[in-house]
Amino acid sequence: MIDSSLRAAFDDTRGYLDTASYGLPARATVTALHASTDAWARRALDLPAIDRDVDRMRAAFARIVGARPADVALAATVSQVVGTVAASLPDGARVLVAEHDFASVVMPFRADPRLTVRAVPLERLVEAMRPGVDLVAVSAVQSSDGRLVDLEALAQAAAAAGIRTVIDATQSSPWLPIDSRRFDVVVAAAYKWLTAPRGITLAAVRPDATWVRPVNAGWYSADDPWGSLYEDGASTSAGARRLDTSPPWQLVSAGASALEIMAAIPAQDVHAHGPGLADEFRTSLGLAPAGSAIVSLAGDPAAFESAGLRVASRAGRVRLGFHVYNDETDLARAIDAARAARLTVAA
Repeated sequence: MIDSSLRAAFDDTRGYLDTASYGLPARATVTALHASTDAWARRALDLPAIDRDVDRMRAAFARIVGARPADVALAATVSQVVGTVAASLPDGARVLVAEHDFASVVMPFRADPRLTVRAVPLERLVEAMRPGVDLVAVSAVQSSDGRLVDLEALAQAAAAAGIRTVIDATQSSPWLPIDSRRFDVVVAAAYKWLTAPRGITLAAVRPDATWVRPVNAGWYSADDPWGSLYEDGASTSAGARRLDTSPPWQLVSAGASALEIMAAIPAQDVHAHGPGLADEFRTSLGLAPAGSAIVSLAGDPAAFESAGLRVASRAGRVRLGFHVYNDETDLARAIDAARAARLTVAA
């Protein structure tokens, strides 16, 4: 169970069921963000401290996805990381993706004329992973409707066929367990379920994925960034930070605070809480449990909005997301709103 003191660390989250669009910050995260912007205004940014905050983010993300901090790279967006992967593939590489997956996972490959991209239904993705496929890229949880890919089956199929892998964990970390060591790259934008400011993305890169080239290398891609500011001292890291882009200075303290809060929640609790509430919601409406924190229903979001609930509309459906700051009160209000809108038989 999520401790009530954790929910108390967040302000004004009642009725917020739209974490799949963006997560809400804890008070400590807001305080850190204000402190950074105040320091900026006072001409007092502490750059060495910012580097330490980046290290804090690496460590927290590594804990969440089962990586080593040294194997975590810093970026701004998921598409930037996926684009780096796409640019690292050889001419003619064959890429497998899921139909209707989020554009940032698919478009970097489709935009590269050197590559051949094939899309299959999510339910058939693993069976399509056969020799001849060079890389599979997929979201662990689908943004539009919360469907999960079978990560265990995917990892096994990739190992058996020698297929490289990119997993987008933006809609799944920290609530879905993942062992990033079984995949080449696991990337997540931190502004949703990780509750950080937008502009921070982290990627766990398996040490043997040396084929991923630092196509955006800059001064922060070095083991010693401040010693690599100029051509005569530049030296790109051999580890994951070869893929780093320079940090958004005003955001990283808040990002570190947010990720540390998420990483500190006992894994079994965060893995059970949001999906548990979502499955209670599904069951109350006559739907089968799905093990996902995201629920998608046919219908209009107006009934939820009139009940004071924040939800989203995606792909012509209502989308709800249950996170650590939601509780049984939010669940009951969502059930009442769905029943009032006669959504009890929606698939």
